[in-house]
Amino acid sequence: MNPSIAIIGAGVSGLYAASLLIEKGYNVTVFESRDRIGGRVLSHDGFDLGPTWYWPETETTITQLIDQLGLQAFSQYTAGDLMLERQFGVIERHTLPPGHTIPSMRLVGGMASLSTALAATLPAGTIQLESAVTSIQQIEDGISIELETGGSHAFSHVILAIPPRLVSHISFQPELSETTKAKLANTPTWMAGQAKVLAVYDRPFWRDNGLSGQGMSWAGLLQEIHDASQPDGLAALFGFFRLSAAERSVLDWDELNRLVIDQLVRLYGEEARHPRDIYYVDWSSDRQTATVQDREPLTEFPVYQPITLDSVWGGRLSLAGTETDPLFGGHLEGVLRSAERVVEQL
Repeated sequence: MNPSIAIIGAGVSGLYAASLLIEKGYNVTVFESRDRIGGRVLSHDGFDLGPTWYWPETETTITQLIDQLGLQAFSQYTAGDLMLERQFGVIERHTLPPGHTIPSMRLVGGMASLSTALAATLPAGTIQLESAVTSIQQIEDGISIELETGGSHAFSHVILAIPPRLVSHISFQPELSETTKAKLANTPTWMAGQAKVLAVYDRPFWRDNGLSGQGMSWAGLLQEIHDASQPDGLAALFGFFRLSAAERSVLDWDELNRLVIDQLVRLYGEEARHPRDIYYVDWSSDRQTATVQDREPLTEFPVYQPITLDSVWGGRLSLAGTETDPLFGGHLEGVLRSAERVVEQL
């Protein structure tokens, strides 16, 4: 009988690990607390509200996987000048030197097409949505997991494909050591404190004026802005907020919307005044992504590395996710590399 593996989390790391394990002959079940797959990968009408880019010059795992899955990729638009707002309303236009950025790529249909393609490689019934795992305990011949909806299931191994801090939402028997709990709690969830807004337009009018769509501001609501247009489709600008999660929380959506549009008008002109749609997601308020700790802004890039779980679990419990990859932590490349690592260990 083939070993049975439970994967907690149907983000890209969980889906990729499941695909690799099934290819090797394992029986796999993926439990996801959300009503959708993808985790922090979230696309709306092809526009990304989560991870957006990958860099083929340095990120070989995701580049090869995208080719293998037959997904369509295109280059991030960067031609033209950058708009800079050092002080509120004081706008500067800068022509950047050639080669100022490492070329990045995006996926047609958004990064959610990667999640969808990975899920399509799994047998029907592999993924169980709205199935939050509440406890994991050792039993005589393996591990038993219990679901919030009721019922328990036995497996030979469990992969936690969730941010390290979210492991605290699950009870363990035997309990994880205080040392391990501290490691998990002190590992920031990448981008969990961020919010992202995207304004959709009929066409990329900023390109007519020789602008790349890239913007930076030290005074406006948005700190960093990029062209998010689709090839041969609708145009868009997206931005990351300069305000912290606490500062955003005191503004309602109408006020956020007004401030965002006003800033886009300052940078790109009156044509930015009337987007056809605005999409907004605040990851810091998503309980299935962020903890209270993640609401604190990061002051430096986290040092990510694999987290070895307690030996009392006899190698039956492992942790995957971008926060466990030492080279590409925070990127989708790190997500995929972490899945390969735990599968190789099995």
